[in-house]
Amino acid sequence: MSRAWDDWDGLAEELGTRAVADGEPARWYDELWSAAGRGDVALPWDHTDPNPVLAAFAQPPAPGAGRRAVVVGCGLGADSEHLARLGWETTAFDISPAAVAAVRERYPDSAVDYRVGDLLDLDPDLARGFDLVVEIYTLQALHPSLREAAVTGLHGLLGTGGTALVVQMVRRDDEPRTAEPPWTLTRAEVEALAHDGVRLEALDEVPVEGRAYLLWRAVLSRP
Repeated sequence: MSRAWDDWDGLAEELGTRAVADGEPARWYDELWSAAGRGDVALPWDHTDPNPVLAAFAQPPAPGAGRRAVVVGCGLGADSEHLARLGWETTAFDISPAAVAAVRERYPDSAVDYRVGDLLDLDPDLARGFDLVVEIYTLQALHPSLREAAVTGLHGLLGTGGTALVVQMVRRDDEPRTAEPPWTLTRAEVEALAHDGVRLEALDEVPVEGRAYLLWRAVLSRP
Protein backbone atom coordinates (compact mmCIF):
# COMPACT_ATOMS: atom_id res chain seq x y z
CA MET A 1 0.00 0.00 0.00
CA SER A 2 1.71 3.15 -1.16
CA ARG A 3 -0.31 5.76 0.66
CA ALA A 4 -1.83 6.24 4.08
CA TRP A 5 -5.60 6.15 4.55
CA ASP A 6 -7.64 7.55 7.40
CA ASP A 7 -10.86 6.04 6.06
CA TRP A 8 -11.26 2.32 6.76
CA ASP A 9 -14.59 2.17 4.93
CA GLY A 10 -13.17 3.92 1.87
CA LEU A 11 -10.25 1.52 1.64
CA ALA A 12 -12.59 -1.45 2.20
CA GLU A 13 -14.76 -0.29 -0.68
CA GLU A 14 -11.77 0.10 -3.00
CA LEU A 15 -10.19 -3.24 -2.10
CA GLY A 16 -13.50 -5.09 -2.12
CA THR A 17 -14.53 -3.76 -5.51
CA ARG A 18 -11.12 -4.58 -6.98
CA ALA A 19 -11.14 -8.10 -5.53
CA VAL A 20 -14.57 -8.84 -7.00
CA ALA A 21 -13.48 -7.52 -10.39
CA ASP A 22 -10.42 -9.79 -10.25
CA GLY A 23 -12.58 -12.83 -9.49
CA GLU A 24 -11.20 -13.20 -5.95
CA PRO A 25 -14.06 -11.80 -3.82
CA ALA A 26 -12.65 -12.98 -0.48
CA ARG A 27 -9.15 -11.55 -1.05
CA TRP A 28 -9.71 -8.09 0.33
CA TYR A 29 -10.21 -8.95 4.00
CA ASP A 30 -6.59 -9.78 4.66
CA GLU A 31 -5.47 -6.92 2.42
CA LEU A 32 -7.46 -4.53 4.62
CA TRP A 33 -6.23 -5.94 7.93
CA SER A 34 -2.66 -6.09 6.63
CA ALA A 35 -2.92 -2.40 5.74
CA ALA A 36 -4.04 -1.69 9.30
CA GLY A 37 -1.14 -3.71 10.67
CA ARG A 38 1.32 -1.62 8.64
CA GLY A 39 -0.32 1.60 9.81
CA ASP A 40 -1.56 2.45 6.32
CA VAL A 41 -5.14 2.81 7.54
CA ALA A 42 -6.62 3.77 10.88
CA LEU A 43 -9.00 1.32 12.54
CA PRO A 44 -12.50 2.80 12.79
CA TRP A 45 -12.88 1.45 16.32
CA ASP A 46 -10.62 0.62 19.23
CA HIS A 47 -12.81 -0.65 22.00
CA THR A 48 -13.15 -3.66 24.25
CA ASP A 49 -16.93 -3.52 24.66
CA PRO A 50 -18.95 -6.15 22.78
CA ASN A 51 -21.46 -5.32 20.10
CA PRO A 52 -24.51 -3.93 21.94
CA VAL A 53 -26.85 -6.45 20.34
CA LEU A 54 -24.68 -9.31 21.57
CA ALA A 55 -24.32 -7.69 25.00
CA ALA A 56 -28.11 -7.53 25.35
CA PHE A 57 -28.45 -11.10 24.10
CA ALA A 58 -25.75 -12.71 26.27
CA GLN A 59 -25.75 -11.26 29.77
CA PRO A 60 -24.61 -12.30 33.25
CA PRO A 61 -25.04 -14.42 35.24
CA ALA A 62 -22.78 -16.61 33.17
CA PRO A 63 -25.09 -18.59 30.88
CA GLY A 64 -22.27 -20.30 29.07
CA ALA A 65 -20.70 -22.52 31.72
CA GLY A 66 -19.94 -25.90 30.19
CA ARG A 67 -21.10 -24.87 26.70
CA ARG A 68 -19.28 -23.93 23.51
CA ALA A 69 -19.55 -20.69 21.52
CA VAL A 70 -17.99 -19.58 18.25
CA VAL A 71 -17.58 -16.07 16.85
CA VAL A 72 -17.37 -15.79 13.07
CA GLY A 73 -15.09 -13.00 11.84
CA CYS A 74 -13.56 -12.19 15.22
CA GLY A 75 -12.02 -8.81 14.35
CA LEU A 76 -10.37 -7.31 17.44
CA GLY A 77 -11.98 -9.80 19.80
CA ALA A 78 -14.41 -7.75 21.90
CA ASP A 79 -17.32 -10.13 21.27
CA SER A 80 -15.22 -13.24 21.85
CA GLU A 81 -13.79 -11.93 25.11
CA HIS A 82 -17.28 -11.02 26.31
CA LEU A 83 -18.49 -14.58 25.80
CA ALA A 84 -15.41 -16.02 27.48
CA ARG A 85 -16.04 -13.82 30.53
CA LEU A 86 -19.55 -15.26 30.71
CA GLY A 87 -18.17 -18.75 30.92
CA TRP A 88 -18.50 -19.90 27.33
CA GLU A 89 -15.74 -22.12 25.97
CA THR A 90 -15.11 -19.80 23.07
CA THR A 91 -13.57 -20.28 19.65
CA ALA A 92 -13.20 -17.30 17.32
CA PHE A 93 -11.89 -17.28 13.77
CA ASP A 94 -11.19 -14.89 10.96
CA ILE A 95 -10.15 -15.50 7.36
CA SER A 96 -7.46 -12.83 7.70
CA PRO A 97 -4.17 -13.97 9.27
CA ALA A 98 -3.41 -10.31 9.93
CA ALA A 99 -6.64 -9.92 11.93
CA VAL A 100 -5.90 -13.02 14.00
CA ALA A 101 -2.35 -11.80 14.67
CA ALA A 102 -3.75 -8.46 15.85
CA VAL A 103 -6.28 -9.99 18.25
CA ARG A 104 -3.74 -12.44 19.67
CA GLU A 105 -1.41 -9.52 20.33
CA ARG A 106 -4.22 -7.62 22.00
CA TYR A 107 -5.20 -10.54 24.26
CA PRO A 108 -2.00 -12.59 24.72
CA ASP A 109 -3.37 -14.46 27.76
CA SER A 110 -6.90 -14.97 26.44
CA ALA A 111 -8.87 -18.15 27.11
CA VAL A 112 -10.37 -17.80 23.61
CA ASP A 113 -9.14 -20.12 20.87
CA TYR A 114 -8.32 -17.54 18.20
CA ARG A 115 -7.52 -19.10 14.84
CA VAL A 116 -7.39 -18.44 11.13
CA GLY A 117 -10.47 -20.02 9.58
CA ASP A 118 -12.73 -19.77 6.57
CA LEU A 119 -16.52 -19.84 6.89
CA LEU A 120 -16.64 -21.11 3.30
CA ASP A 121 -14.35 -24.05 4.12
CA LEU A 122 -14.71 -24.93 7.79
CA ASP A 123 -12.09 -26.80 9.76
CA PRO A 124 -13.50 -30.31 10.39
CA ASP A 125 -13.26 -29.96 14.18
CA LEU A 126 -15.71 -27.04 14.07
CA ALA A 127 -18.53 -28.96 12.38
CA ARG A 128 -21.79 -28.99 14.38
CA GLY A 129 -19.70 -28.24 17.43
CA PHE A 130 -21.33 -25.20 19.04
CA ASP A 131 -24.20 -24.32 21.33
CA LEU A 132 -23.98 -20.64 20.34
CA VAL A 133 -22.88 -19.20 16.99
CA VAL A 134 -22.34 -15.43 16.80
CA GLU A 135 -22.18 -13.87 13.34
CA ILE A 136 -22.07 -10.07 13.25
CA TYR A 137 -21.51 -8.20 9.95
CA THR A 138 -19.67 -11.08 8.28
CA LEU A 139 -22.39 -12.07 5.82
CA GLN A 140 -22.71 -8.50 4.57
CA ALA A 141 -18.95 -8.34 4.06
CA LEU A 142 -19.15 -11.33 1.71
CA HIS A 143 -19.98 -10.76 -1.92
CA PRO A 144 -23.47 -12.12 -2.77
CA SER A 145 -21.84 -14.75 -4.99
CA LEU A 146 -20.48 -16.28 -1.77
CA ARG A 147 -23.69 -16.03 0.26
CA GLU A 148 -24.95 -19.57 -0.27
CA ALA A 149 -21.62 -21.09 0.73
CA ALA A 150 -21.43 -18.77 3.74
CA VAL A 151 -24.87 -19.81 4.97
CA THR A 152 -23.88 -23.45 4.57
CA GLY A 153 -20.86 -22.71 6.74
CA LEU A 154 -22.99 -20.94 9.32
CA HIS A 155 -25.32 -23.93 9.50
CA GLY A 156 -22.30 -26.20 9.71
CA LEU A 157 -21.17 -24.64 12.98
CA LEU A 158 -24.51 -24.99 14.76
CA GLY A 159 -24.94 -28.05 16.93
CA THR A 160 -28.21 -29.80 17.70
CA GLY A 161 -30.12 -27.70 20.22
CA GLY A 162 -27.88 -24.74 19.48
CA THR A 163 -28.68 -21.08 18.83
CA ALA A 164 -27.22 -18.61 16.34
CA LEU A 165 -27.30 -14.83 16.70
CA VAL A 166 -26.98 -13.05 13.34
CA VAL A 167 -26.66 -9.24 13.17
CA GLN A 168 -26.62 -7.36 9.84
CA MET A 169 -27.40 -3.88 8.56
CA VAL A 170 -30.93 -3.45 7.21
CA ARG A 171 -31.44 -3.02 3.49
CA ARG A 172 -34.98 -2.21 2.34
CA ASP A 173 -36.51 -4.01 -0.62
CA ASP A 174 -36.49 -0.81 -2.69
CA GLU A 175 -32.84 -0.04 -1.99
CA PRO A 176 -30.40 -1.20 -4.68
CA ARG A 177 -27.53 -3.50 -3.86
CA THR A 178 -24.22 -1.64 -4.05
CA ALA A 179 -21.24 -2.61 -6.16
CA GLU A 180 -18.91 -2.25 -3.18
CA PRO A 181 -19.06 -3.69 0.36
CA PRO A 182 -20.99 -3.94 2.54
CA TRP A 183 -23.55 -6.00 0.61
CA THR A 184 -26.36 -5.59 3.11
CA LEU A 185 -29.32 -7.96 3.42
CA THR A 186 -33.05 -7.52 2.91
CA ARG A 187 -35.60 -9.11 5.24
CA ALA A 188 -36.20 -11.89 2.73
CA GLU A 189 -32.47 -12.62 2.57
CA VAL A 190 -32.28 -12.87 6.35
CA GLU A 191 -35.38 -15.07 6.48
CA ALA A 192 -33.76 -17.33 3.88
CA LEU A 193 -31.03 -18.21 6.40
CA ALA A 194 -33.52 -20.67 7.89
CA HIS A 195 -33.62 -23.97 5.99
CA ASP A 196 -32.25 -27.51 6.10
CA GLY A 197 -33.22 -28.04 9.74
CA VAL A 198 -32.31 -24.54 10.96
CA ARG A 199 -35.29 -22.54 12.18
CA LEU A 200 -35.80 -18.75 12.45
CA GLU A 201 -36.93 -18.06 16.02
CA ALA A 202 -37.00 -14.25 15.88
CA LEU A 203 -36.24 -11.40 13.49
CA ASP A 204 -36.25 -7.82 14.75
CA GLU A 205 -35.08 -4.38 13.64
CA VAL A 206 -32.74 -2.79 16.18
CA PRO A 207 -31.71 0.88 16.22
CA VAL A 208 -28.04 1.86 16.48
CA GLU A 209 -27.27 4.71 18.85
CA GLY A 210 -25.97 7.71 16.93
CA ARG A 211 -26.43 6.08 13.52
CA ALA A 212 -29.10 6.51 10.86
CA TYR A 213 -29.30 2.84 9.92
CA LEU A 214 -31.05 -0.11 11.59
CA LEU A 215 -29.82 -3.63 12.23
CA TRP A 216 -31.42 -6.99 11.67
CA ARG A 217 -31.28 -9.13 14.81
CA ALA A 218 -32.01 -12.71 13.82
CA VAL A 219 -32.08 -15.65 16.22
CA LEU A 220 -31.86 -19.08 14.63
CA SER A 221 -31.89 -22.55 16.14
CA ARG A 222 -31.31 -26.17 15.28
CA PRO A 223 -33.96 -28.05 17.32
